Amino acid sequence: MSTSIPPLTLFGALRWDVVRRHLPGPGARVLEIGCGQGAVAVRLAAAGYYYTGVELDRASAEVADARLAAAGLPGRVVHGAVESADLDGGFDVLCAFEVLEHLEDDAGTLAGWVRLLRPGGLVLVSTPAWQDRFGPMDTAVGHHRRYDPPHMRELLRGAGLADVGGQLYGMPLAYALETVRNRVAQRRLTGDGTTTAERTARSGRLYQPSSGATGAAITAATWPFRLAQRAFPRTGPALVAWGTVPA
Repeated sequence: MSTSIPPLTLFGALRWDVVRRHLPGPGARVLEIGCGQGAVAVRLAAAGYYYTGVELDRASAEVADARLAAAGLPGRVVHGAVESADLDGGFDVLCAFEVLEHLEDDAGTLAGWVRLLRPGGLVLVSTPAWQDRFGPMDTAVGHHRRYDPPHMRELLRGAGLADVGGQLYGMPLAYALETVRNRVAQRRLTGDGTTTAERTARSGRLYQPSSGATGAAITAATWPFRLAQRAFPRTGPALVAWGTVPA
């Protein structure tokens, strides 16, 4: 079966290099909350996971669903909120990449998500790191906060998870990317009259590459930085964290 793998953003390529190392073996049932336009969805389905995605933004959900279909891969994308998505639970892995920072009640929402996992199931999340780095881009895309690693560990444990861990990433490229994004946001996006919900909805559509050539260029350009960030797992402006449901 031939597959068409959608391109990742520069930040997404750095994140995926960390995330994929913490996933279980193929065959697991994976729920991705906030799947955006499906770049990770296709990668998970292509790797042999049984995939379900949930996305609040209709335009992004339609792109994600079309990308799975174009790649000839099984899986489904549900447009709407997790609470109304008619999910049967029992998932092996729950992923939420760049989602928690958009939620006013992150603790309560996360606790509800955990109930969709089987005992022993894995929660795998990513967020921007360090509250003192909160800047114009965070405001422009609807963030309520960033997460210091101790805060994230406390959040995961509060949701009832065990074996909690985390890893910073993005050293050194993501620092430069954040600087550029903050400058762009300050000039073009912040103060444009949109609500936090509207800014959250558009966040999954910003800076999204669409062509295979762009994706190949991003893969090549980020290769040395993906190697570099592996050497500095305690340094970076972004965070991947995890925990498991007690058996």
